[in-house]
Amino acid sequence: MSSPEPAVRAARNGPEAPLTVAVTGAAGGVGALLTERLLAVPEVRRVLALDERVGDVKGADWHTLDIRDPAIADLLRTSGAARAGAPGGARESAGVDPVDVVVHLALDLDLESDPAARTAYNVRGAQTVLTAAAAAGVRRVVLCTSAMVYGALPDNDVPLAEDAELRATADATCVGDLLEIERLAKRAPRAHPGLNVTVLRPAILVGGTDTALTRYFESPRLLVVAGSRPRWQFCHVEDLVSALEFAVLEKVEGELAVGCDGWLEQEEVEELSGIRRMELPPSVALGAAARLHRLGLTPSPAGDLAYTMHPWVVSGSKLYEAGWRPRWSNEEVLAELLREVAGRHTVAGRRLGRKDAATTLGAAGATVALVGTAALVRRARRARRR
Repeated sequence: MSSPEPAVRAARNGPEAPLTVAVTGAAGGVGALLTERLLAVPEVRRVLALDERVGDVKGADWHTLDIRDPAIADLLRTSGAARAGAPGGARESAGVDPVDVVVHLALDLDLESDPAARTAYNVRGAQTVLTAAAAAGVRRVVLCTSAMVYGALPDNDVPLAEDAELRATADATCVGDLLEIERLAKRAPRAHPGLNVTVLRPAILVGGTDTALTRYFESPRLLVVAGSRPRWQFCHVEDLVSALEFAVLEKVEGELAVGCDGWLEQEEVEELSGIRRMELPPSVALGAAARLHRLGLTPSPAGDLAYTMHPWVVSGSKLYEAGWRPRWSNEEVLAELLREVAGRHTVAGRRLGRKDAATTLGAAGATVALVGTAALVRRARRARRR
């Protein structure tokens, strides 16, 4: 007879007891990179790749499902050698090889997603994974949020300690979802004794990503709010993947910040990027951002501006103490980001088409972004009068 509360399996250390790891969101982005990396790690026996579609990584056991489906608990409990050809394109399990670690990376952080649907997916997905992992006796769940949860405030320490208070609000894109995931991570070990929950909080993530902060560097001028003093710290996806591997192998635990060594001042960013600044008073910058978002012209709420105004640099001391080091510097990641966004044109967080870009970029001096913003507002007003 099974007990009502499944026992969490004891730690499996050493090559004689390799791990079985499940990765959600494995078909793309960080999930795909981590899945591929774990397949080459001697301490990992098998990798279950969970997503709504089958990805390109060979060697993983693919299972297609909606991560919000509670049936994931059965998959984690009895995830034996996978057999292709199950209904719906999923793979059917045969035998018993329970999962030791779940890395949950199935998040919708798309700027263009419907906010309510995005929140429902992100929060429900994390809740389901945590509950299913506990029900299946999984030892550890690894989550990934963002250093944005610390909040960007003028009185932040530089750098922030990893145990600093989470002072962010839900005013910026996706930050409300990430804060709720952080709360779920805190509650889960209390609700399910023995379940370890490790959370990684990367700085500005670069490497095939599209966020409000990466779009900042697609603008013809770098918006600087008068009186602010931002610091810029990046995290390349390759470094995030290596930090996730440390968490999977139980070399670190708890809340972990991930980023490049140190930070760049705004003046250094401008010099390295070759993009000149456009300085605006706070009331103008914040007012325009709020107005454009309210009109539905930009995906970024005014709260995103705080992360370009105030510092939110993190130390990453726990990973450093465990022997982890980033391979990328802030300067190198910024150069990579500039290569990725070359040819893209964004004003106030809204990506412009070729015609808009040609008109906007043809303007001179510091009025470039303002011209583009004013044009968007006028267009919206005309549309509303019709």
